[in-house]
Amino acid sequence: MTEPALRVDSVWKKYRRGEAFDSLRDWLPALVRNRFRAGQDLAPSEFWAVRDVSFAVAPGEAFGIVGHNGAGKSTLLKLLSRIIQPTRGSLTVNGRMSALIEVGAGFHPDLTGRENVYLSGTILGMKREEVAAKFDAIVEFSGLAPFIDTPVKRYSSGMFARLGFSVAAHIDPEVLIVDEVLSVGDYVFQRKCMDRMNEVMRNGAAIVFVSHNLRAVVDLCQNGILMDRGEVAARGPIDLVIRRYLEHAAQSIGANEKPGVITSLAIHGASGNTVDFTAGERVRIDVSAVARERVAKAGIVIGIEDENFYLVFHTGTERLGSSPVDLEPGERLDCSFELDLHLGPGTYHINAYLYRYDVQQEYDRRSRAISFFVSSDRDGRGAANLYPRVCRNEKAAV
Repeated sequence: MTEPALRVDSVWKKYRRGEAFDSLRDWLPALVRNRFRAGQDLAPSEFWAVRDVSFAVAPGEAFGIVGHNGAGKSTLLKLLSRIIQPTRGSLTVNGRMSALIEVGAGFHPDLTGRENVYLSGTILGMKREEVAAKFDAIVEFSGLAPFIDTPVKRYSSGMFARLGFSVAAHIDPEVLIVDEVLSVGDYVFQRKCMDRMNEVMRNGAAIVFVSHNLRAVVDLCQNGILMDRGEVAARGPIDLVIRRYLEHAAQSIGANEKPGVITSLAIHGASGNTVDFTAGERVRIDVSAVARERVAKAGIVIGIEDENFYLVFHTGTERLGSSPVDLEPGERLDCSFELDLHLGPGTYHINAYLYRYDVQQEYDRRSRAISFFVSSDRDGRGAANLYPRVCRNEKAAV
């Protein structure tokens, strides 16, 4: 049986909330107490950021880690990168590891791009001769040749990310850890990064990939985990993990103290799928709302946003000719919309509102409550899919 490239065994990490010491008299007893308490139950000022996380990544496998903000992903990444040590448990890496978890990590702002390539490469474990041998390939991949002798303090965040990833991806690691950092690059560079990571996997390296771009996670990874409040909430094939992630987001829709609340929101395709759709596919969006007090002249509004929070579509029951509804306490309003998803490939999010148009009163809002993917057999970018085709492509003399 092949030895895992990365193994995480029952890892726990605790932190202390805002504890500071004004004197050596306070610090020494606390140090002794913490020594004796290491790995034991929590003190009142402590909390678990990561709790009992275990997984293994095989050579040549891409492993995805997803979860909402605050789920424990960043702490887990720091543990994997050995920036911090676990309170309990162990992490084993078989071979050289490279981590790209922060834009420009290891870069010195006053040094040029050329100098930072050598500096970053050395920090990541390469010898100077190895950096020199790969220097041209690193610069070519980054696309920053015209600016390589410019101090990086004049680089944009996208240029930082391109150079940082280029160095990290060329050290031939056995384990490559990549965070959300790729999101700052443009589409062409993101595509190059994905191609490079696939090449790294074909060469036998393992990849741990953390991103809120669920489409990228699905495209790259085979398996993964869902983190929630520091624990593993789901594990297994990445499509099942992503489905659980989206279901978890939908379950967050619940009652509150508003007079009327949206209680459910769902999207369905003709084949019954609820996550992954084809451009142009007809889908149904179902929304339900319940009145806790009397709600007058209510309608349902839906919107669709892309990954960059750009609103690509918005409509409502009254805009489409339906009359507003008065709801008494305990009554429910069920509404369904049919849409043809003429959208470009990508990840999209649904917003839903319980709304009164005549006085522009919002009873309840559920932002980005459900997410879904759109794929297409034609490579185009943007919010809309115009079904492009080449009708002429020929060379002619001038």
